[in-house]
Amino acid sequence: MLGRLEPEPAFFAPFVSSVMRVEPAWIDYNGHLNMAYYNVLFDRAVDEAFDLLGCGAAYLEQARHSTFTAEVHVRYLRELHAHDPVRVTFQLLDYDAKRIHYFEQLFHAEKGWLSATSENMALHVDMAAKKTAPFPEAITARLQRMKSAHAHLPLPDGAGRRIAMPGAK
Repeated sequence: MLGRLEPEPAFFAPFVSSVMRVEPAWIDYNGHLNMAYYNVLFDRAVDEAFDLLGCGAAYLEQARHSTFTAEVHVRYLRELHAHDPVRVTFQLLDYDAKRIHYFEQLFHAEKGWLSATSENMALHVDMAAKKTAPFPEAITARLQRMKSAHAHLPLPDGAGRRIAMPGAK
């Protein structure tokens, strides 16, 4: 049983991660951030957002429930290089009893330009059963508070996009 979540967070719109840096070991033979490490940066930011929502690492330890990524759509828009400082925004688009739909944007933290986006669907999972399960009331309440805080934000450019050849139907 999950106890009371402490303290009640303020939900800024959108959530903004701490500053992270591109590590030199993540640079590929093209001289820029390897595509796999964009996902590492996005994942580190979602860990911060999920901690705020109450469904992060401590939740797994306490409640034996977690979140699993079910689907991701990443767009690589501008190269990042070793030591570049970055921040990620997290916008909750929607949720239901067992899923969270969110959109992240990766920005150069000093110059402000957008480097990549990541649209995600995560599932709430009972780790003992290895099956999806409804969120507990405390987390549902935080999801509702975050969704309300994010409701005035415009739908991010690229949300809901599909991959297709130009002009394909």
